[in-house]
Amino acid sequence: MPMADGPPSPDRPPSLHALPSGPGDTELIARSVAEPEQFAALFDRHAAAVHRYLGRRVGELADDLLSETFLIAFRRRTAYRPERVDVRPWLLGIATNLVHAHARAERRRYRALARTGADPAAAHASDDVHARVDAEALRGPLAAALAGLAGRDRDVLLLFAWGQLGYEEIAVALDVPIGTVRSRLNRARRQTRAVLAPAYTSEVDR
Repeated sequence: MPMADGPPSPDRPPSLHALPSGPGDTELIARSVAEPEQFAALFDRHAAAVHRYLGRRVGELADDLLSETFLIAFRRRTAYRPERVDVRPWLLGIATNLVHAHARAERRRYRALARTGADPAAAHASDDVHARVDAEALRGPLAAALAGLAGRDRDVLLLFAWGQLGYEEIAVALDVPIGTVRSRLNRARRQTRAVLAPAYTSEVDR
């Protein structure tokens, strides 16, 4: 995977994903065309990362959307082109498209966190350390900022920040030009900072 090596840059967030052992992702997909059971290894390898991304965005709907993401990927595996995109960005692109069908649920979650600090999915994920940390981080102004973003800008920002994708990977995952990724990310960052700045200032002044 190209993001596993080298220092982070402005166009590429630092990756938390180690190189997989055994056959590569592309080889597993190729094998799975004739041997469908091979696809299960891709689920084992990437499900946790995809679930974390979905959980941060839609809370308790993440389980259902995770299953749907991999089902769609399995059905489309013969059309996968490794020269265009690596497997993880491909999966996160599918997951992001599924989130669009639940945009209202996503905005409701952020607004609840902004207003009360209570995550509507907390009971569902009470034993999930990642879910508890994410909910804590999303409380207050950050959640409000995310709720206020246009959906397409939020997609780019969260694929970059939570999906750990670089600009080119986001462009392929969303099927948009890289210049569009840059402009959407810049706009999302600017709007988010505008919301967060007063809250940060008030914390400093206390």
